[in-house]
Amino acid sequence: MRIAAVIVLLSEERAQLTQWARSKTVSVRLARRAQIVLGAADGLDNETIAAQVGVGRVQVGRWRTRYAEGGLAAIQQDLPRGGRPVKVDAAQIVRLTTQTLPTAATQWSTRTMAAQMGVSDTTVLRVWRQHGLKPHRVRSFKVSRDPQFVEKLEDIVGLYMSPPQHALVLCCDEKSQVQALDRTQPGLPLKKGRAATMTHDYKRNGTTTLFAALNVLNGQVIAQCQQRHRHVEWLRVLRQIVRETPAEKELHLIADNYATHKHPAVQRWLAKRPRIHMHFTPTSASWLNMVERFFRDITWNACAAVCSPACPSWSPPSTTTSRITTSIPSHSFGPRALAISCRRSFVQIAA
Repeated sequence: MRIAAVIVLLSEERAQLTQWARSKTVSVRLARRAQIVLGAADGLDNETIAAQVGVGRVQVGRWRTRYAEGGLAAIQQDLPRGGRPVKVDAAQIVRLTTQTLPTAATQWSTRTMAAQMGVSDTTVLRVWRQHGLKPHRVRSFKVSRDPQFVEKLEDIVGLYMSPPQHALVLCCDEKSQVQALDRTQPGLPLKKGRAATMTHDYKRNGTTTLFAALNVLNGQVIAQCQQRHRHVEWLRVLRQIVRETPAEKELHLIADNYATHKHPAVQRWLAKRPRIHMHFTPTSASWLNMVERFFRDITWNACAAVCSPACPSWSPPSTTTSRITTSIPSHSFGPRALAISCRRSFVQIAA
């Protein structure tokens, strides 16, 4: 004959069990188990407790025994339950994804991996999400091999962080091959519930080149559009910079290593004007030039036009130039500090 386990409660345990049994916020299962243990501690047999709580006698005996063996923690959660054996080898899926390639493909997909492992594609997707794997995405990078990378980096960042007194720091570059595109058919204007439309194919009506010099102090831009981007056009931009800047201030120009910027004719012109000091970015590091951020704004705001009845076509190059030059004055943001953050070996510059 089985003998029910004897339950002896401490005052703290009885208080906790009483709170659970009367609480309306804990789970019904936990409140019921607390009532079973309290009844057992009061000396009631399993049948009487079962009748009071409204459960079976076997269940009362199970929780009574479990509390006697493990205390409060034993009744707060269920024991691990049995289920289907795990058939998914997550470690193998991760290993194949990161170390191998499928046949006749450049990266794994959920379906090709599922066929390889004999599982469903949703299972593969779940494993990839758990491990942060995205085989379809590739992040490109470019490391500068300039032997003077550190020196040039410190020079340019120093101009951003602590510019010389009585001087202007201008970031100069050109955005070439700005296309003047027109659509083959008129599109529909934007309206409620429908995006503006334009044809997929287009008609090319020539190109223009935008030369720009960005003042890092206030974001003002000295710019002009030219049909070509030779040293002749670069000299025109330099002359414009000289005309539109105070004559008493030194000029520190930041530019990339494009051959136009170092042409012998340009070097002779600069030699006659000692107030202009050139600073070249490291090779393959034009991201260090802040004017690239201005070119991004121009690309999105002035060069991504939609041809529609509400927005006339800007196909002629002259119209393209007008659209760009109209957008330039709005870029000035006034004096404010630069936020420069170093991450690993790169420097990210945000105005």
